[in-house]
Formats: sequence, structure tokens, C-alpha cells
Amino acid sequence: MSYLEEKKKELEKILPPLTRGDDFDAFWASTIAQAGKTPLGPKRIRIETPLTCASVYDVAYHGFDSTLIRGWLLLPAFLNLEKFPCVIHYHGFGENRGHPWDFGAWLLAGAAVLSVDCRDQSAETGNQSLYSGGQIKNIFSRGLLRKEEYYCRALYADALRAIDFAQSCAEIDAERIALEGASQGGGLSMAVAALDPRPAFVMADVPSFSHLEKRVEHGYGVFSAVRDYLRIYPDRLEETLDTLSYFDTMNMADKIRCPVFASAGLRDDVCPAELYFATYNRICSEKEIALYPFNKHEGGGALHTGKKLSFMKKRWRL
Repeated sequence: MSYLEEKKKELEKILPPLTRGDDFDAFWASTIAQAGKTPLGPKRIRIETPLTCASVYDVAYHGFDSTLIRGWLLLPAFLNLEKFPCVIHYHGFGENRGHPWDFGAWLLAGAAVLSVDCRDQSAETGNQSLYSGGQIKNIFSRGLLRKEEYYCRALYADALRAIDFAQSCAEIDAERIALEGASQGGGLSMAVAALDPRPAFVMADVPSFSHLEKRVEHGYGVFSAVRDYLRIYPDRLEETLDTLSYFDTMNMADKIRCPVFASAGLRDDVCPAELYFATYNRICSEKEIALYPFNKHEGGGALHTGKKLSFMKKRWRL
């Protein structure tokens, strides 16, 4: 058995008990229904860029509430197609929708790209949600005592609404929409695929939001904010963990029906591979994972981008 095969075999044994409550499905059905009551209000403006291969649009839509989510819509201008397959890109924590030229590889492979902001992070997208309290360290400590208020509720719903926006575009093939992202973006891709049957497939790199109790316990990545919160309010532990359980992708994974192509770095100390496998091992659909034994949170980098392009090309026969 090779080194990687042995490591993967060990990781495939990880199967911690689920933490979801009896009202888990009802909570998400209610959340999706509530998001749907807000008119999408899609907007797009054509802008000029140095890219000769792409038609670029500055876009916006209403997310979970009245928050206007900003993004880019990029169409391969060199292809004479009536409709394009589309990759929806979710960014990592503290980042933003990026620049149009960040997505050239997807465009040159023949796919349109919709890259959207995450609310209240490093971008032009704000946050209209109300919270009973403040935050400690970062936004992932907002609303911890009530699942209806927790930051991730709106964050996940905004990501779902990106599919609505893509399907509202006449140039996008509604049956060929895929999800892609790394870290926070990888976790959002997993969550959306579990909550919505529309994605054709998912490409999730070094994903966040898995096995959240362990992430809090060890203070990994953004969830160190939750650990700091509990250091100040230790009497709120059970309420906090209960809230987090509704946003833990290991509690959602068995609902994913589309193919998943994931990646993990075995030296990752932000989103450790062993935590992601608590989600990966519960995916019942077709799945594949690329492991990078000596890489940290950068994962497979440009090498893995090539693997994702090949995966997409095979799926969509581009």
C-alpha cells in the first residue's frame, strides 16, 4: 500500500456522531422559504476590461434579506454559444469576488463564471441582518446564541441565491451549474450542494465548516473566535454548540446528490483534513478527493486547478 493510500485509509475511518437536532431539516426548509420571499432583483452592467476573451458584467442580487450581494458575471466571448455552462465561485474568508482576470482558466476552458461576495467581509457587500449582540474577533462569533441569528444562516442562504441569479441569466444553461471554492468557499460549496438539488457537481478545496465542535475545541481558523467567545462566556457552551450544529457540513453531507471532487492538505492547520473527512465520509453520491501530503492550507495550488479543469471538461464534455 502506498503512502497516500495508507493515509487515506486512516482518514476514511473518521465518522464522529452527528450533532444535528430533530428540527434540522425544518430549520433549513424555513430558511430557504424565507430567503425566497425576498425578490432577487438581479442587476447587471457591462463593463470594459483588458480581457478580450470575456464579456464582463458587474452584477448584484438580493441575498437572504435586503442585503445586496455583489459579484462578477463572466462569459466566454470567443465562443459562439447560445448558452454556457457556469461555475459559481465562492471566495475564502476575508476575501471578495476578486478581479475578472482571476478566472481566466475557467473562461478559456469554455465555462462562464459567477463570482460572488460573502456578506460583511473584505468587499463592497454589507450586511442588513440584525444581531442581539456584538462579536469577538471576527464575524463567525455573531449571533451564536440563536441559530436564527447566526451569521452563517444568511451566509449560506446568500450562496444559495447565487444559483437563482445564474439561472436568471439567459446566457447560462440552468442544467449545467457547478460550485467551486476553497476554504470558506469550499465549505459553502458543500453546504449549498446539500441544501439545493440544482448543482451539477461540486469542486471543493480544503473546505471549512466541517466538524465544528472540533474546530472550536482546537481554535482552528476563523472558529478561534468562537473559542475566544466561550472563554469569556463558558456558561454558554451548550447553546453555542447547538447553534453551530445547524451549519456543520458533516450534518448535511448525506443530502448531497451531485458528484463531488474535493481536495485536502494533510498538513493543513486551518481546515485540517481529518475534520473535513467527517463530512466527506458521509457523502453518498459519487465522490473523489485529491490529497496533498505535505501541503498546508494552500492545498494543491495550480496543480490542483489543472485537475479541476480536467474534471469539469470530462463532466461537461467541453
